[in-house]
Amino acid sequence: MTPMDLTAIDHVLATTRSVRKRLDFDRPVPPEVIEECLRLAIQAPTGGNSQGWRWLVITDAEKRRALAELYREIATPYLKAGLGDAGEVTAQQGRVIDSATYLSEHLHEVPVHVIPCLHGELDALPNFAAAGSYGSIIPAMWSFQLALRSRGLGSVLTTLHLPLADRAAELLEIPSGVTQVGLIPVAYFTGEDFKPAVRRPVEEITYWNGWKQAR
Repeated sequence: MTPMDLTAIDHVLATTRSVRKRLDFDRPVPPEVIEECLRLAIQAPTGGNSQGWRWLVITDAEKRRALAELYREIATPYLKAGLGDAGEVTAQQGRVIDSATYLSEHLHEVPVHVIPCLHGELDALPNFAAAGSYGSIIPAMWSFQLALRSRGLGSVLTTLHLPLADRAAELLEIPSGVTQVGLIPVAYFTGEDFKPAVRRPVEEITYWNGWKQAR
């Protein structure tokens, strides 16, 4: 068995960012690349060994435009509310809001939209069952994003269209009983490589054998 290249794996894990501004709207994304990344994604672990997921890939320009319009119905007031009093917004929060606003304004230009779905209406499930269902697709979504990253593509998990999921379902002919889990815009990224994000030291946020207990 060939030893894993931990340096390359760790680099991908540490630098897979939520890419909103550095998406290349003009470079086509081959369908084969999306399928290759999804082929890796569905190897992710699932609860109960049940793979009730479905992956809806939207490349049609008019459907992407319609999805973006739905997205903006929620995103525009939500992001404006997030600005609040300018004095209350930190520099980091301001950058995130600016980035999210940019994506909202340009979402229709992103060449590929991927909507992960699950069979079943999760709102009706008990909390533990809903958590198990989401826990069965979120690892696959993250694996998809890692696979994209390793191939020079950027992505970001968004959820702002979900309050209007019924209208998205009508647009995309998604049958009843299927839950949309998010929307992942996908494109090649521009510029150089990404860096690890600034995070609190893991020692400060990791407890052993009891809350706030040191190792």
